[in-house]
Amino acid sequence: MPIAYLIFLASYAIFFLSYLVFAIGRLPGTRIDRPAMAVIGAVLMLAFGVLTPEQGLKSIDFATLVLLFSMMLIASSLHLAGFFEWVTGLVAARLEPRLLLPGVIFTSGILSAFLVNDVVCLVMAPLILKLSASMGKRPAPYLLALATGSNIGSVATITGNPQNILIGSLSGIPYREFLLHLGPVAAIGLFLDWLILHWLTKGATGGNSRIREAPQQANGRPSARKLAVPLIVTALVLGGFLAGYSPALVAAAGGAVLLMRRSEDPSRIYDAIDWPLLMFFVGLFVILGGAEQAGITTQLLQFTARFNLHQPVIFTAIVALLSNVVSNVPAVILLKNAVGRFADPKTAWMLLAMASTLAGNLTITGSVANIIVIEKARQDSPIGFFEYLRVGAPVSVATLAAGTIWLIYFR
Repeated sequence: MPIAYLIFLASYAIFFLSYLVFAIGRLPGTRIDRPAMAVIGAVLMLAFGVLTPEQGLKSIDFATLVLLFSMMLIASSLHLAGFFEWVTGLVAARLEPRLLLPGVIFTSGILSAFLVNDVVCLVMAPLILKLSASMGKRPAPYLLALATGSNIGSVATITGNPQNILIGSLSGIPYREFLLHLGPVAAIGLFLDWLILHWLTKGATGGNSRIREAPQQANGRPSARKLAVPLIVTALVLGGFLAGYSPALVAAAGGAVLLMRRSEDPSRIYDAIDWPLLMFFVGLFVILGGAEQAGITTQLLQFTARFNLHQPVIFTAIVALLSNVVSNVPAVILLKNAVGRFADPKTAWMLLAMASTLAGNLTITGSVANIIVIEKARQDSPIGFFEYLRVGAPVSVATLAAGTIWLIYFR
């Protein structure tokens, strides 16, 4: 059997085994999860000669990795300074209890629009638990509001979530233009989220119980001095994004400045970095590089041509389905070459960002942000698959419909 044919078979086996693990979350009978499989798949692509080491390096989009890592540094610095506790305290102190549900939705949505939503959920889930307990309320509706609101809000910008960071790098769409077109989708989606959650959980969120105690930082109330530098750096970074500078470069500069401070040990900032996610991205780039080198992605595109992916509604539905089967980041990388089939590639990139993000609200496993919230609340307020689906399904369908209509007819 020719060596070239063996390499071709190996590339197919590695690609489909990797995507199988991405779909089910873990390789049966082992402890190999998605990040581990991404690394193993990448190594196998190199070991079997599908890619040379030089080709493997060229397949990695370092701008995406730098932007994702830098935004995690910024969000981690804000967390250590007590920013999220401070914001949650402001919401708790100034809103009537009956308005806490929209307060959580819009606060998490706005924060997730400019910071990576996974980090927002990581630090806010414990705060929501404390806040609902202080009101004598069942936490589940507010945890659902956090998960769905953060996903919806993150659609607004390039830095809202990992898949948008990837799309921003691949498409070259400026930050300001991305916000202009997808910001309204996020705003409409947050209002729809409020209406649906209020309707489905009004028995659990009604009443006028007073907040007895707002959540505080573990080390006490955050000082203005401690908050000043991270807030100023974050504002300057966002200003650089809006001014049209390279997002990866601007974010890296902001992260570097925050690491220079004498008041904060860099090792504490590193603790909040999602290293497995970064590993996942690196491995996934190499796996898809191998798939492209072997012609697998070309064959997949030829197969999907029968589905008329250039039709926006069909494309949105396929993206939403695939994002829930193999997760949103692998779906984006797999479908990125389909964007070229559109008469207007920019609209296709927007649809890809919108659908891959909003589809994440469908099930618990639809996005990493959902899993973070559910895991953080497992001991105090467990939320089952069907309890989440009861809220996630209508939220996902309604926001996807609104986003598709907006991008097709009003953008």
